[in-house]
Amino acid sequence: MKRISNIIIVSTFVLLLGCGGCGGNHTVSKIAGTSHAPALQSNSRKQNFCVMFYNVENLFDIYDDPDKNDDEFLPNGANRWTAQRYYNHLRNTAQVITAAGEWDTPALCGLCEVENDTVLTHLISRTPLRAQNYNYCITTGSDRRGINNALMYQRDKFRYLSHASRRIPFGNKAKLSRDILHVEGEIITGERLHVFVCHFPSRSGGEKESEPDRIDAATFLRHICDSLLNADPAANIVAMGDFNDSPNDKSIKILTQDDLLVNLFGNPNKLNYYGSHKFQGEWSQIDQMFVSRHFYSYLKKDGQRIFAAEFLLTPKNSRGEQSPARNYQGPIYKNGYSDHLPILADFEM
Repeated sequence: MKRISNIIIVSTFVLLLGCGGCGGNHTVSKIAGTSHAPALQSNSRKQNFCVMFYNVENLFDIYDDPDKNDDEFLPNGANRWTAQRYYNHLRNTAQVITAAGEWDTPALCGLCEVENDTVLTHLISRTPLRAQNYNYCITTGSDRRGINNALMYQRDKFRYLSHASRRIPFGNKAKLSRDILHVEGEIITGERLHVFVCHFPSRSGGEKESEPDRIDAATFLRHICDSLLNADPAANIVAMGDFNDSPNDKSIKILTQDDLLVNLFGNPNKLNYYGSHKFQGEWSQIDQMFVSRHFYSYLKKDGQRIFAAEFLLTPKNSRGEQSPARNYQGPIYKNGYSDHLPILADFEM
């Protein structure tokens, strides 16, 4: 396993704010695409199609949702989540998405730990991402804190057709969690692409104690993908997310059993960095991306990667070790990025 050594220089972003962004009425704009989107324009040359997933670490707005436990992320809450801190996080997230795509921003960008439509509207319209032709879809799950999964898509590369917020049928009927986002659209080849954005239940309460919940989530996702592939063995599928389990854990093996899906981040020897998440000094690969066999044929050689640019990492400690540059370290505000590193895959079609 090799560590990336190239230096990435990222320009400073200036957040483009409207005067109404820091106060006033709390408006929510639903701007998900419609099935009446125009057909994609193709040409004779093969085109790059970059897919990214990023756990953005608590991208909350500054407004109270009385139906959710978002009190920590309010201006007078425990994290002192002010308008300035909120906009810093938007700016930093936009910087990561732009830099990760290098010469071309990702066509699809799955996100988790986003609160609602408001933060996505601000992310794609009040940061430099407004020039990238993004639209979005978001779940409406039952998570106690109100965090959701979302997909940002570039309208000239992905023609939106439909989306659904898939509620996971847990064996524990009292379990509340994030829904799986299922988006269907058309890619430049004229084929349909099914995209799933996931954030499986955490290991809170203990890895083994919480494992049944992640197995339930994986079984449900497998059932949906299995149905799609039974109807069309050449179906194009991308399932990405923070699965809170590593490639060798039971829940992940459910998704790859019988070669149903290919885990692009399942082999550590093919990865360019130690992992996408670090906990108690240990790197792991809980952020993963799975594709169907047919869509795998579009993957560029060694097309999967962890985006581990220096600006996303802490300075080296006395042992030469680094960690993701988090936005919060416990209760301490760091003005960082996330406790996860983004993952990407480049396809050519």
